[in-house]
Amino acid sequence: MLRTGAGPRHPEWKDVPLAEWEDWRWQMHNAVRTTQRLAELLPIPAQGLATLAELETQYKLAIPPYYLSLINPEDPYDPIGLQALPNLAETLGNSGVELEDPLEEDKDSPVPGLTHRYPDRVLLVTTPVCSMYCRFCTRKRVTMDRDGWDAPSHDDRRMVDYVRNHPEIHDCIISGGDALMLSEGKLRWFLTELAAIEHVGVIRLGTRVPVTLPQKLFDTRLIELLQSVDKVWIQTHFNHPTEITPEAARGCRNLVNAGMPISNHSVLLKGVNDSVQTMRDLVRGLLRIKVRPYYLFHCDPVVGAGHFRTTVWKGMEIIEGLRGHVSGLAVPTYVVDGLHGAGKIPLLPNYLVSASENAVVLRNYEGMLFRYSPEDREATEPSPLTTTGVSNLLSGQGSKLLPEGTARIERRKSYAQNVEPTDVTAAATGAPASTADDARPKAPAKSKRAVAAKAPPADRKVLPDQVVQSVVVKGKLSELAAAAGRSGRPKTRLDSVSTPTPHLPLESENHPVPAAGKSAARRGGSRRAAVPAPAVVAGASTDQATPAASVPVGSELLTVLAQRNR
Repeated sequence: MLRTGAGPRHPEWKDVPLAEWEDWRWQMHNAVRTTQRLAELLPIPAQGLATLAELETQYKLAIPPYYLSLINPEDPYDPIGLQALPNLAETLGNSGVELEDPLEEDKDSPVPGLTHRYPDRVLLVTTPVCSMYCRFCTRKRVTMDRDGWDAPSHDDRRMVDYVRNHPEIHDCIISGGDALMLSEGKLRWFLTELAAIEHVGVIRLGTRVPVTLPQKLFDTRLIELLQSVDKVWIQTHFNHPTEITPEAARGCRNLVNAGMPISNHSVLLKGVNDSVQTMRDLVRGLLRIKVRPYYLFHCDPVVGAGHFRTTVWKGMEIIEGLRGHVSGLAVPTYVVDGLHGAGKIPLLPNYLVSASENAVVLRNYEGMLFRYSPEDREATEPSPLTTTGVSNLLSGQGSKLLPEGTARIERRKSYAQNVEPTDVTAAATGAPASTADDARPKAPAKSKRAVAAKAPPADRKVLPDQVVQSVVVKGKLSELAAAAGRSGRPKTRLDSVSTPTPHLPLESENHPVPAAGKSAARRGGSRRAAVPAPAVVAGASTDQATPAASVPVGSELLTVLAQRNR
């Protein structure tokens, strides 16, 4: 759950004034950048310091005081520490599958810094700088570039010119490094240049600033710059619920209030978020701060990150534990970013169980299996084949299979005990009063009078309680519109009903209401059996509902409706 107030502080910075603590420049100036400094702040075993220090030559180290304060120093497997601190496991990768550029972004690069892999979008790597260098980063090779990046370079202009000259490009992702770590002038240049290209509809900024340095989003100059370009979307990167702090919530709120949608990319990391409960807490927390979970990435086979990688089945297990159990808004798409530039491949549990020409068998998150007809075809006779299970559903003899102990079905039982079902309601809504699979108490067999309570076709005479039933149960009188046209009488206005009022069939010399069991003349000479009045109207007790010989009109109808809706 989102903590109130301010996030934690390491004792080293407990006396720093709030104004400095909330200044992103102070945070970056005091970021921990060496293993030696880390050893002064956290209990790192002395025997491994020399090896950890060697890793600084292969990958940058930078942890702002704010983010380092989220680490529990007493937990050697702290999920924040695993993401930020150098680890001896980075030196042990010997699987042979770890690569410097596992996604082959460089091979899909028509100009330096730009990757054009998908037809309508491109990635622009604009900076090697990050606020905090994640130990599992796919672009470690980029972050080791130490050249100056303050002013637009020749390659920057070539990237923008490429976008300008390719009208099929509609979406530009400014990344790095971290797009929000660009200097203000350079960020402004990229945003204004790309926004001025008519065929570019979306500019996404890839950033972990909301997570690792949210203080930068307290800067009104930055927010105003982002707000000045109405094509901007934010892609951020929360991996663990601990990262959802009051400061992170405030930073995201500033972006959202300035009109920028925020989506989240998580990476599935062993020891960090590879559990269903952790991911449920994470995605629910993200929705609270108006961040939409978008992707759950399987960790890429990048050099030094092998100890973070899980099985694919772990990712499937997590999605299985999210779909149906949390809001659909909170369920990310689990993807493997394919090798050789294959792009993002979505992986899902199997919800399509089986299929035939006429139907499919699907399952829901509870394990319920049901037959579903995807097309509106004429009903066919069930197969005479005697069979069971899924085959029985496909044959048309069965409709669903329910697992035992389903919480939803147990709730239905309690509903059935508290609410007395009426056959009239079921008939009017087209739903069965009960089913064997629902495990409800069996309802009595329907009487002929109850069956006759179905809403009649438009060409039949309509009895008064059926009019009320149509209004009260279905909330509309559209089924009576055709019959109303034959009556030739003025409209009766129902001011208390929000639906359009049709002409009502009235008893007259030309249109008598037939007695029950008789036949009613239909225009064109054909005849149909009349529908007897129902014994009970939905929502009314037995002593209130009585058959009527004719349809009430005017104030009489309003009175009947008022009684039914009371």
